[in-house]
Amino acid sequence: MIHFPLDQERRLSMKLFPVLLALAVFSGLAFAQPLPAGHPPMATKSEGKSVPDAQLPQKAKVLSTIDAAPYTYLEVTQNKKTLWLAANAVPAKKGDVIRFDDGMVMTNFHSKTLNRTFPSVTFVSRVVITKEKE
Repeated sequence: MIHFPLDQERRLSMKLFPVLLALAVFSGLAFAQPLPAGHPPMATKSEGKSVPDAQLPQKAKVLSTIDAAPYTYLEVTQNKKTLWLAANAVPAKKGDVIRFDDGMVMTNFHSKTLNRTFPSVTFVSRVVITKEKE
């Protein structure tokens, strides 16, 4: 075993830290499922949980859901308009009132998993089921 003076050990640790951090991040990505072509990036569950509810400005009522692991597509009504959202899997059901971020709208999005083209779908980072009224 090689023994370094404390200063050398500390410098070596500081040099290795970014390498170890990068390895940890990239090894986690190796197991992630690839997104379909044209799919915007999705927040991880831990990223989504760090967003305070107050930063979820949109509110809608769920009309239907389609689970296509690891995502959930939600048909919602908002201001008398019907729209589709896509988010990381969420246990929402018909009648739930949800809050979500502004997301990113994609038009004519084709889901290979569902073999379906959505005229418009908003990909959101976070969906929270609330106890609010519509």
